[in-house]
Amino acid sequence: MEEKLKLYLRSLIANDGSDLHIKSGSHVRARVHGELKIMGKDILSASDVEKIVKIITTEDHYAKLCNKGSVDFSYIPSKDSRFRVNAFNQMDGLSIVFRVIPTNIPSMEELQLPEIIGNFADIPRGLVLVTGVTGSGKSTTLASILNKINRHYNKHIITLEDPIEFVHTDIKCLVNQRSLGSDFHDFKDALPAALREDPDVILVGEMRDTATIELALHAANTGHLVFSTLHTLDAKETINRVVGSFPKEEQGRIRLSLASVLSGIVSQRLIPNKNGGRAVAAEVMIQTSRIRELIAENRDFEILDAIEEGKDIYNSQSFDQHLLDMVDKRVITEAIALEHASKPSDLKLKLEGVGRGGAKKATDDTDEERVLEAFEFKEEELS
Repeated sequence: MEEKLKLYLRSLIANDGSDLHIKSGSHVRARVHGELKIMGKDILSASDVEKIVKIITTEDHYAKLCNKGSVDFSYIPSKDSRFRVNAFNQMDGLSIVFRVIPTNIPSMEELQLPEIIGNFADIPRGLVLVTGVTGSGKSTTLASILNKINRHYNKHIITLEDPIEFVHTDIKCLVNQRSLGSDFHDFKDALPAALREDPDVILVGEMRDTATIELALHAANTGHLVFSTLHTLDAKETINRVVGSFPKEEQGRIRLSLASVLSGIVSQRLIPNKNGGRAVAAEVMIQTSRIRELIAENRDFEILDAIEEGKDIYNSQSFDQHLLDMVDKRVITEAIALEHASKPSDLKLKLEGVGRGGAKKATDDTDEERVLEAFEFKEEELS
């Protein structure tokens, strides 16, 4: 079964896929450019999937799966491939999801991220949050930021992850990566320990609870540069999520603390581009005196306006501003931009030249319909 699994994983990579889904009693599926596609004709039985799980897990991971119903871990079938894995119980047996983790950390330029995101690698202290839904590329963006720090500064980086995804080698920085379950047992214990380990930069894989959030705020407030993630859609929702995690009597204090240490929020989505792949659309909030004031005074509803008004001065941007830029640069079509816009009617007016200081910019086939071509695997024939 392991050789069959490796064949599926090779095919996934060969076709630029992001995730492999194995479910008891169903076809194996691959997510390629955001779409799920059936791989081959095999239907794996519950016993087949259980055999795969037992092959790729340690005794501890399998015990956790049995006790809690799901488990996260890494699978490294060769030196050239690495996967983040989640195995879980469902009504028909076990299911497994493999997420491709590139062995080479992509640069900001390769990811085509807005240049301002790279500036977060240059700040000495503060809290930077990268947010978005599952599969929106948060880990990849953070890895590229850490990679920039590693290449340009002599610092000590500590990561607390579940599990370790991108592997960073020491370049100019000393990098210590720790994985939940094997290197530490709880984020709320590992983060205070990290503060005693002389770090300059701390990556917390996810701010999962109030204890972790408060410790991350404390770490940023004591002169460290802290990165973390949240499953939120934009800056306003992120701030509300952080503050709302605490009891009402604590929220005023947390707002003031967040306002003082928050350096920026990157909220991103992956959307179809004109070449059949996907591109990152990002809202980027940069800390300014106005942003600090809005957070501290519970005026979150004004944050989007502050982001958009700061584009020319601070290089902040809303999703819709970035979508407009991507249409102008012919990365995406107008139809895709409107489909993914936060305010489609406002964006449509700007695409027509209203409220953007000039006439509508010319783009090639901006009204073309997106065509999904038949999916064919490049790797060995799957039967």
